[in-house]
Amino acid sequence: MEKQEYIEAGRICNTHGVAGEVKTEVWLDSPELLKKCGRIFLEGREYKILSAKTHKGFLIAKLEGIADVNAAMALKGKTVYILRSDAKLPKGSYFIQDIIGARVRDEQGREIGRLTEVLERPASNIYVVQGEEEHLIPAVPEFVMSTDPEAGVITVRLIEGM
Repeated sequence: MEKQEYIEAGRICNTHGVAGEVKTEVWLDSPELLKKCGRIFLEGREYKILSAKTHKGFLIAKLEGIADVNAAMALKGKTVYILRSDAKLPKGSYFIQDIIGARVRDEQGREIGRLTEVLERPASNIYVVQGEEEHLIPAVPEFVMSTDPEAGVITVRLIEGM
């Protein structure tokens, strides 16, 4: 599966204060991961993160070139991207976008379908798999046996009613 160079990482949802800081809803595992990237991209333009802090699950960041609340307001609603090469993922981790479209097989190797969507829920993510039937599979070790983003294959254990 082809990996995209840019990763959707969040959305600027508001301004913060009057000095041009932006409040960002982070779509990565944590705001800290976005903060560590050191830069973001908005509509193809690079912005260096001058300072950042986490507040109630959001990232509050001061971006290079954004000097006041009016400049920050112009960024509201924009999707935040990072370069894949800037993200330092822990070993065995992957971006959700890297597994969308993956073939999903059961433990015996039978093709179930393709992963079409990942629903993010408080208890765990849920994989939506489209094949002859739609399957909703909790993304937990009891059901997801292995994930190989490079090969584009996910092996799962199905139970009755799944």
